[in-house]
Amino acid sequence: MADNKPAAKAERDPETGLITGSDGKTRCWWPGDLEDYQRYHDTEWGWPVDDDRRLFEKICLEGFQSGLSWLTILRKREGFRAAFANFEFEQVAKFTEADVERCLADASIVRHRKKIESTINNARRALELRDEFGSLAAYFWAYEPKPENRPEKIDFATARTLGKTAESTALSKDLKKRGWSFVGPTTVYAFMQSMGMVNDHLEGCFCREEVEAARAAFKRPRKKSGS
Repeated sequence: MADNKPAAKAERDPETGLITGSDGKTRCWWPGDLEDYQRYHDTEWGWPVDDDRRLFEKICLEGFQSGLSWLTILRKREGFRAAFANFEFEQVAKFTEADVERCLADASIVRHRKKIESTINNARRALELRDEFGSLAAYFWAYEPKPENRPEKIDFATARTLGKTAESTALSKDLKKRGWSFVGPTTVYAFMQSMGMVNDHLEGCFCREEVEAARAAFKRPRKKSGS
């Protein structure tokens, strides 16, 4: 979940954390009444993902978001995709110093040298993960929290405590051990929320039950035999 949320035009209920947008739908508070942010909340955030390219994009963009608002990253996403070969990590892994300089001159993305270099490094580490586990999806989904380790209810008070968890800390630690960067436990938990490993839509948000149904139907990827 992104920090530094923009102020919502719709009034947030101080107890439930829910807002009712101008479209009449009741949502989590953080997308406010912004159409593009609402679309991200409604159609992407929390929905389960097993596509390796999308997973790589998500974890890289969460790294770029560190210290910034998610809305800033969301509105630059097409620029990031153009700059980083649509996050096809096989291609990004081949980037050179010339590509770093190209990205630093690209106003359509966040021009942060260490984060740019991290994306290239992480693409190379992603290839190693895929070789070992068969897919990034198989690796990441192995860290899905067990139901008994999840809060019984995702209400507003609980949601505000979910900056990192034991699982995000464990995943962060393992990624760092494997040479990944910009993957601290808070960044990793935001990634877990985004990719649907957890459903942190609030009770009462119209998306919560839809996402939960999608997660129930979702076939978890597993490490391929021989990998």
